[in-house]
Amino acid sequence: MAGDSTAVRLGRLLERMLRTPVPLRVRAWDGSEAGPADAPVLWVRDRRALRRLAWQPNELGLARAYVAGEIEVEGDLYDALRHLAELLWFGTDKRGGAKRRTDTHDIDTHDTESRTVSLLAVARDLLRLGGLGPQPKPPVEEITMRGRKHSLRRDGQAISHHYDVGNEFYRIVLGGSMVYSCAYWTSDEPGYGLADAQRDKLELICRKLDLRPGARLLDVGCGWGGLALHAAREHGVSVLGVTLSNEQAERARKRLAEADSAGGDIAGGDIADRVEIRLQDYRELDEAPFDAIASIGMAEHVGVDRYRDYAAILHRHLRPGGRLLNHQIAALHPVPENRKQPRTFIDAYVFPDGELAPLGTTVSILEEAGFEVRDVEALREHYARTLRAWVANLEADWDTAAGLATPARARVWRLYMAASALAFAEARLGVNQILAVKAHPDGRSDMPPTRRWLAPDS
Repeated sequence: MAGDSTAVRLGRLLERMLRTPVPLRVRAWDGSEAGPADAPVLWVRDRRALRRLAWQPNELGLARAYVAGEIEVEGDLYDALRHLAELLWFGTDKRGGAKRRTDTHDIDTHDTESRTVSLLAVARDLLRLGGLGPQPKPPVEEITMRGRKHSLRRDGQAISHHYDVGNEFYRIVLGGSMVYSCAYWTSDEPGYGLADAQRDKLELICRKLDLRPGARLLDVGCGWGGLALHAAREHGVSVLGVTLSNEQAERARKRLAEADSAGGDIAGGDIADRVEIRLQDYRELDEAPFDAIASIGMAEHVGVDRYRDYAAILHRHLRPGGRLLNHQIAALHPVPENRKQPRTFIDAYVFPDGELAPLGTTVSILEEAGFEVRDVEALREHYARTLRAWVANLEADWDTAAGLATPARARVWRLYMAASALAFAEARLGVNQILAVKAHPDGRSDMPPTRRWLAPDS
């Protein structure tokens, strides 16, 4: 209507463009507001956001506008994302089915007339609000991958995009532990925090792998060396850690040196004598078999089509009786393979080429490679809590983090971690620790006969 405020017209336009209700309070660039007074505020700061949504009326269009600073969320970010869940979660609803909103190619013939009317209404409102125009360029933080998917070169580019943001930026987000995977929260007592939960996670991994002095551990995707350092210092093992991130390797080696200079001696030599950090792809390893292998938050980068090769390589590098601990995010409600999905925010900005498989698929492939799966532990709720802690760290030191990376990069991390926290909390994503063994030729597993060994005080 002619007398409506900019915010009213904007809210109506957003619902038509996104083809789903927008149950947030909408604030326009001129300061006008409309919508529920007690809801989080979706602040459209710049008309350019409308042009992005006109060209990409989906998750990616919203994400581009947010990363560029053209829209903002005021109030509880988690609550706002929960309200917008119909546009998120990688194209599926909580049960894995198609979302209620439909894309253009899904419109039935009998809906053509109503679709045409809707498009005309969108064009009219865009014209009135000044949102018509050519498609804006994506923010520079968005990446388009080149080359053969999951080749050595392309995987290196993908890992660098995500992890080479700056070690100091990650220190702010992750805290002093510099561990970038789901923590293991064993207490709700005051004073028990993220660092404690990450220490307990590292100890859980070492206990599951039965690490003992003199053993050799391969840490695939070793990150900033948190597990390698803990395993060498607390369990006296030798560790080879491999990563494709230059910055991770540099910081991991520095941490090892600092641990030695701080008096980090262990039986049989200094920590630095027990740990080697390599800038190397796991597919290029040529080593004697290891006593144990840890792959923590790395398998998501492998790719579903390459997972059999990944499992076979790890099996080959493990001695008979050795254990594998595979810690991996799982798709709880995977999209059917025959459903074409638009590009997601996560693929464009966070984990290019990352792929999630259901737990059952992962277990089956590990077994096909020759592993015997002995234990599976789901940590879904732990990851929701971990991600909230990371978001809190980022928000608490926002100006420093934005200065170390860029404000847009910091916004990418805030959005992806908050949305992921909700995805785990609402059972849209899972994360599991799979413990597997490479049995001896005669079938011996060297595993205890009961599960009491998993208890820390057993």
